[in-house]
Amino acid sequence: MDAAALDAARISLAPGGDVILPLAMAVIMLSVALTLKLESFAFLKTAPLRFLGAASVQIIGLPLLTLIVIHAITPPASIALGMIVVACCPGGNVSNFYTLMARGDAALSVALTSVSSLSAALLTPVSIVVWTSLYAPSAALVDEINLSALTFIVSMTLILALPLAAGMVFARYFPNSARAMRPWLVWTAIAALAMMAGGGVAANGDLILGAGLTVVAIAIGHNALALMLGAVSGRVLGFDARGRRALTFEVGIQNAGLGLVILLGQFQGIGGAAAITGAWAVWHLISGGALAGWFRFLDRRRRARTNALTNAE
Repeated sequence: MDAAALDAARISLAPGGDVILPLAMAVIMLSVALTLKLESFAFLKTAPLRFLGAASVQIIGLPLLTLIVIHAITPPASIALGMIVVACCPGGNVSNFYTLMARGDAALSVALTSVSSLSAALLTPVSIVVWTSLYAPSAALVDEINLSALTFIVSMTLILALPLAAGMVFARYFPNSARAMRPWLVWTAIAALAMMAGGGVAANGDLILGAGLTVVAIAIGHNALALMLGAVSGRVLGFDARGRRALTFEVGIQNAGLGLVILLGQFQGIGGAAAITGAWAVWHLISGGALAGWFRFLDRRRRARTNALTNAE
């Protein structure tokens, strides 16, 4: 893999991309907001310290772990940037599905997703700026594209906060319509993103394919560490088995789709960053599903042993 070429590669957008990408980002956040409910924040009253500890693992712990990994393996600047962006994104709603599938604490999962999504309007852009500055090659790469930190934070906050607020208000007063709209909004955003990025990916196809094995290996390793961080943190914070499963998925499943939109729209589609984020977006679905299946297998085996002991008595 030619690191310099990968850092220099850009996923160019089709005409109109500078307008469509912010709209796609807004649609993604609107679709998230349509699922948020005030009841989801009940954990802040019932177990505030433990809940805030779990949220901190998502918001601070994963980016910190990512920075440590980056300094340990010293990947190309663009790949490091993509890893940081993924780590700074909020959790995805897919984590709620996997938690339910794994018989984890679904209420805790929804609450953590709600908090990370709501705080993302400000914390995601601020976190990206802060954590990127702590790895010199990525900081230099960001300087090369003349990204203004203040402009990035303000514009991203507006793009993320407005649809979040609008979506929560709409879901509050029109819950049935919100449930019906959400799947259509998600697929609309995905289709817009695919059309915008498709040409750029094709133009840099040889380069991205050449880096494929490295990118996939880093994405798999990074995701595995994120899942382990969630599991270990759940034990340290004193959650029961169901709570630990929920935190495992909340930390290990990130809204990589949002990260990809941010990279394409705000970071000029830096090739390596977009590649690692795209790999994450695919792999965490595979790893999450496999882990949920493993948890269900363990539950079945435990029940079988319990039944066998009961029958033996």
